[in-house]
Amino acid sequence: MSLTVFNNPDALPQLIGEFRPVDEWQAHINDIFYGLRGRRLREFSQTFAAADYRLAHALAADYFNRVVKRDQSKAKAEVKEKVASEAQPEPQPQPSPLTVMEWGCGNGNLAACFLTHLKTIDKDNRVYPRVRYVLVDAQEASLQAAMAHPDLVQHTDRIESLCAQAQDLATVTDGSVDRIICNELWNDLPTKLMLRKDGDVEEEFLRPNLSEARHAEIADWSGFVQAFDTKDIKALDAFPAFLEDIIWEKEYRKSDWKMVPYRKTIADFLKKIDEHVLVPVNLGAYASIKEANRLLAPDAIGLSSFDAGTADLDVLNDPEKPCYGQFGGQYSFMVNFALVETVAKHLGMKVSQIEPQKEYVGQCLATNVMSLMDLLATHPRSHALRGWEQDTLIVQTIDALNKTYQSPYRRTIEFPLPPDIPADGRETLQRLLSSLKQDGIPDTIAYLTEEELTTALQDLEAIGYERDIIQSALQAPAQNVDYYHHFLKP
Repeated sequence: MSLTVFNNPDALPQLIGEFRPVDEWQAHINDIFYGLRGRRLREFSQTFAAADYRLAHALAADYFNRVVKRDQSKAKAEVKEKVASEAQPEPQPQPSPLTVMEWGCGNGNLAACFLTHLKTIDKDNRVYPRVRYVLVDAQEASLQAAMAHPDLVQHTDRIESLCAQAQDLATVTDGSVDRIICNELWNDLPTKLMLRKDGDVEEEFLRPNLSEARHAEIADWSGFVQAFDTKDIKALDAFPAFLEDIIWEKEYRKSDWKMVPYRKTIADFLKKIDEHVLVPVNLGAYASIKEANRLLAPDAIGLSSFDAGTADLDVLNDPEKPCYGQFGGQYSFMVNFALVETVAKHLGMKVSQIEPQKEYVGQCLATNVMSLMDLLATHPRSHALRGWEQDTLIVQTIDALNKTYQSPYRRTIEFPLPPDIPADGRETLQRLLSSLKQDGIPDTIAYLTEEELTTALQDLEAIGYERDIIQSALQAPAQNVDYYHHFLKP
């Protein structure tokens, strides 16, 4: 979704702030968004971990295998050392505890499915009993909602919480963490939009205004502006919902390099980009990598970040690429993985691997996967359907898959019906939604395996899908802007 912007000041409604760099307004608005809506995140945006389990299972399988392999290597090295020194056998030390941190923990579903799957595959109790899983979030409301996930009850003795910014975890000891996971966190962290113009580097500045309609509904205007400026969540909650009604002016100003870290690295990177082409500069991501570099133990498994973006310079050079969007008023930026990787190496990360997220998930689970949204895009009529007709296709597709699909978890799919749907269509769709099984497809943002799709092909063909297109989509490379996994290790 494009950010709503106006360039004609005379056409703007009521001003509620002054021009500031986009990363500053992003942080400001996101603090307000999470403060007001931290317990209702799935109403405004969904992720691959919000209800689905496959990303979490892939991470658990990957972590288990890496830890077992590392333990085996350590044991062999210790045996060789003792043999070489002719030392007397000593009692084996207890395996060390393992701290796993999830930064930006969403609704707690990733943690719940990760720990459940890790416990299931750890038949000999070599890894799961040693794990201390720490949920980290900057917003107390979001953290409490995540900790209340019902599937975390069985893992109560394994989990802890920490209310803090991922970029500043001062209370956590250096070198004490084994694994860090962050899913769709970097796109929420402070990000500048920069470009080269006539030899200088400029960045985007924004100024917020409130729509005329919403302004008319607010009696205490000065109180609202003050609450907005100070991010007074309690006071703002008493006003009409306003986040979607903010209209932004934008302009470009020369960057104040004194306020920008890694100036030379960023400036050198921008020389690879054509003039007048905006690119995201994900400052918050860099700060989180710096903190990860401090926290990870010397032999740690490492950091995995999952987010939407690109590492392709040709895509970054495209002036039409989608740099950012808003969902429920929340800012979300594309991740410039190419520059993230450059900064990560500057910070001392020795291992940096970027791969499509679906390839990582498929490899860890030993199968090909594609998302339900990618499957829907293969339907011959998907782009010609109106809004409520697309919703009908989605529910019909889920129903067709559910005849053979079975999840190990029980979830009630959340699918609000659009207001423009005709009465007869609404009744049919509501009846179909009510019949969906709880161990079926959990969300419209879910991964499907090649085996599940093959088994359901006949039912999918009955609602218009074509076998050869689905099979081709399973092998398709990542899109220009897609979901990627960035693995980093000191």
